Amino acid sequence: MMIRKLRTFAVAAICCAVAGAGLTGCDDDSASVPFMNARKAATFTGTKKIEVDGRTVHVSCSGKRKEGGPVVVLLHGGGDGLDKMAAFQKTLAEKNRVCSYDRLGAGASDKPDGPQSFSSTGKVLTGVLDELAGDAPVVLAGHSMGGLIAARYAPDHRGRVKGLVLMDATPPTMLADLTSAIPASAKGPAAQLRAQNLAVFKGENPERLAMPDGKVRSAGNIPVEVIKHGKPYLAAVPGSGPRLEQAWTAGERKWLGLSGHSRFTVAEKSGHYIYLEQPEVAVRAVERVAAKVAS
Repeated sequence: MMIRKLRTFAVAAICCAVAGAGLTGCDDDSASVPFMNARKAATFTGTKKIEVDGRTVHVSCSGKRKEGGPVVVLLHGGGDGLDKMAAFQKTLAEKNRVCSYDRLGAGASDKPDGPQSFSSTGKVLTGVLDELAGDAPVVLAGHSMGGLIAARYAPDHRGRVKGLVLMDATPPTMLADLTSAIPASAKGPAAQLRAQNLAVFKGENPERLAMPDGKVRSAGNIPVEVIKHGKPYLAAVPGSGPRLEQAWTAGERKWLGLSGHSRFTVAEKSGHYIYLEQPEVAVRAVERVAAKVAS
């Protein structure tokens, strides 16, 4: 039973909850001139495949964009795909234009040609936003590793990303936290967990994405909502659980440094998958941020 819990922890908490250094992907687009390089946002409803830098990316969109409002773009966690966020997207689409996509190596998108970095992942995200949002303001709402990607991408794209919602996002110091909580001298299941997830950080994951730790950089004074799980699921790791839970909470709070207008919320009844276990908390957070962007 404990090994099963540990495996669940490994997949749900670390493999899809990983930290990384600066995610750029292209130059800061804050200096773009929309009247000279106008890009129209996609208006389709449903799923389709688009081409980004020679690769096929599976995307989904629903809802209508309000005048002056943002396009909300959902980023799934590691090991997941846009299908897992379908119900969440449907609810959000009642009031907003909402899109999602499978990253390379996930869902129905192409596999990456080789190892990925945060720069290459950022380039794909930029291409997706070009197609789905055009010149409209964007709110990125990411879960776990998707939250990490959103948080690393936003500081370099202030002209486009006008709001963030991070749902139990991977802390910026997750790798250091893991190696500190589970030392190299650990034995048994904890040692196995440590080894498995160190491999994940080095790029042994479906997206082939290597993920080192990095500092939190400012994304300006955009509205940011950071939501942390309330059920202490990390405590299942024998001997290391309490330290991992403490580190996760501290790491979540570090994301508040993204903006002077950040808000921290705990989803008291939820584990890692907040948008599934306590969706009303995640929905309210996205709607608050979208409303602030539109005002």
